[in-house]
Amino acid sequence: MSHLRLFNHYISTPLVLLGFLEVIVLSAAIPIGCYLRFGSEPLLFGEEILIANSVLFAIVMVTSNLAMGVYSAGFKDGLGVMAVRTLVANCLLGIIAITVLYYIFPQIFLGRGVLALATISGLALVSPLRLFFYYWVGRDSTGARLLVVGAGDRALALAEQLEGNQSGVKIVGFVGVSSNVAVELEDRLVKNTPLLQLVKEFDVDEVVVAMDGQRASDGGQIPLKELLECKQNGTRVNEAISVYERELGILEFTELKQGWMVFGNGFGGSRSWDLAKRFSDIVIASILVVLLCPLILLAVLMILAETGRPVLYSQERVGLNGKVFRIYKFRSMTVNAESDGKAQFAQEGDTRVTRMGAVLRNTRMDELPQLYNVLRGDMSFVGPRPERPEFVSGFDEKLPFYNERHAVKPGLMGWAQLNYPYGASMEDAANKLRYDLYYVKNRSLILDLSIMIQTVQVILLGTGVR
Repeated sequence: MSHLRLFNHYISTPLVLLGFLEVIVLSAAIPIGCYLRFGSEPLLFGEEILIANSVLFAIVMVTSNLAMGVYSAGFKDGLGVMAVRTLVANCLLGIIAITVLYYIFPQIFLGRGVLALATISGLALVSPLRLFFYYWVGRDSTGARLLVVGAGDRALALAEQLEGNQSGVKIVGFVGVSSNVAVELEDRLVKNTPLLQLVKEFDVDEVVVAMDGQRASDGGQIPLKELLECKQNGTRVNEAISVYERELGILEFTELKQGWMVFGNGFGGSRSWDLAKRFSDIVIASILVVLLCPLILLAVLMILAETGRPVLYSQERVGLNGKVFRIYKFRSMTVNAESDGKAQFAQEGDTRVTRMGAVLRNTRMDELPQLYNVLRGDMSFVGPRPERPEFVSGFDEKLPFYNERHAVKPGLMGWAQLNYPYGASMEDAANKLRYDLYYVKNRSLILDLSIMIQTVQVILLGTGVR
């Protein structure tokens, strides 16, 4: 299978394997660094300290690579982008993180020279491993081979999104079962052949039903008998919505039905989960308020130096269960930026943004006052970003299931923010909703941790800022 499902969240199986192999390989970096620094006595610091440092180094470096989007960059952006991100992850994030841990646990400190040599050794060890992995495994071999039952608009939309998002899956053909044909490439249409025969002929991993006006639960023109034969033969059979969820990390709301939400997995609440998340929000926010005091003071001084008071800016936003609350930010726009009283999206190159405001936005420092919202309980660290009531009313009228994103608390960071740039239109809101619904359905500790770790690249690279 191309993906593992861990606590409802889909994770690429090949990339999990790569991460596991890198942990093993990087565990050798510290002993190598000690040997290069001190000669033939790698156990100079004691076996227990050496083992602890080896494991710590490997985990921190792999986590730093994950935070910088290194692994996915190898498939989506190419080896050049992956190499640059690797250098930033290992030589900046990794070293900073390990240095902080050395200050917290000074008894395991090995010295700057060992850490520098271990970092260089780690890069030398993982580079050939990654090159071998990406060339040998290849993007195309990490995805499933799909046979789509249907050749209409739904089938075409599925193909376009899978190909446009570089999912790695390969659609081997479309089975036209009705007169509605939207797929233009005739050589990709397969007709008048039993499904099981096509599955064997094209080495199909999964049959996907994407028929216009019909669903697997409706019967109708869907070849249920043939689909059952495929399933009994060991081939996966799914609806299109499940493929969107697994391969793209979205819930395509045009495919979504309430029955699927009620009877399928996910979309469930838990009192124990809510309490655990609230506790972690309070602890993390309290720690960050103390640690980030210098940045908070710097942001205040930057605003006062350029445009004076007020330093803070507040807006009404829609939160849990549709309740309206007031969100706080450091002011990054001119005073009275909406003097006409009309709510406006921030546009790219928005002239209302001040020079210092642009810096605050690019570094996400303007969001720091929202730690107060987290402590108050209006927001969580992870969740859909809250929208203004003026926008929500319009989105709710035109976008199906929009209000389902209010089933959880809004967050400082979210799945949509990782995967889609800043939204400034109805189309953007629709695209972000697909990711928000995925989060609402599959929320878990693993997904929250993944979002928090990967948000580091959003902050450092300034992606999705306007």
